[in-house]
Amino acid sequence: MSTGELLNIEPLELKFPFELKKQISCSLQLSNKTDSYVAFKVKTTNPKKYCVRPNTGIVMPRSTCDVMVTMQAQKEAPPDMQCKDKFLLQSVKTIDGANPKDITADMFNKEAGHVVEECKLRVVYVSPPQPPSPVPEGSEEGSSPRGSVSENGNANGSDFAQVARGFTERPEAQDKSVEARALISRLTEEKNNAVQQNSKLRQELELLKREGNKNRGGISFVFVVLIGFLGIIMGYLMKKT
Repeated sequence: MSTGELLNIEPLELKFPFELKKQISCSLQLSNKTDSYVAFKVKTTNPKKYCVRPNTGIVMPRSTCDVMVTMQAQKEAPPDMQCKDKFLLQSVKTIDGANPKDITADMFNKEAGHVVEECKLRVVYVSPPQPPSPVPEGSEEGSSPRGSVSENGNANGSDFAQVARGFTERPEAQDKSVEARALISRLTEEKNNAVQQNSKLRQELELLKREGNKNRGGISFVFVVLIGFLGIIMGYLMKKT
C-alpha cells in the first residue's frame, strides 16, 4: 500500500494471472485521506496493451475509488514470465465539487507550479489457478466410495469417514427406495384382495345357479301332481255320470 499525502493506493503491484489468448483484469483501490477533492490520472508505458477504466477521475474527501486495469489477450508469453511494463498514478488537489469533466492535462503539470503526487506501479505475472485434480484412475462415476488401504494393511480412517459422509449425504435416494418398496407392497396387497374378491364372486354365482335349478325342478313336479289330481277327479265324475 502506498501512503502518500493525498491517496492510499492498493496494491502497488498489478498482478495478472497470465494465460495466453485471454483477457485478464485486476483492480486498484484509491482512498482519499484528505478533506479535499483529489483528481487522479493513470499512465502506462504500454498503452496499447492495457485498458484503464477510469484512467482519470475524482476521489471525494474521505472516500474511495476503484480503478480496473485490463490486459489485452496475448499471443505469446514473455521470456521467463517477466514483465517490464510500468504504471504511473498521479494525484493532485482540486477545487471542491469538481467532477471528471473539470480534469485537464495542465492540472498534472509540475512545471506549471502544481503539487503533483506520483506513485509508480509494477506489473507482475503470476501462475493461473490450477484446475481441480482429475478423478483417480479406476474409480467410476456412481460407484460407492471405497477406503484406501495403507501399506500395513489398515484402512485409512479418513477414507472411512468420507464413505460414511457419502451415505449420509444421499437421503433423497434412500427416501425414494423406501417409497418404492412401500408402493410395491401396497400394489401386491391390492392384487391379493382382488383375487380373493373374484373367487368369492365366482362361488356366489355358482350358488345362485344351483338354487335356480332347484326352483325350476320343484315347479315342474308340482305341475305334474296337479295334472294327475285333476285327471283323477275327471275320471271319477265321468264314471258317476
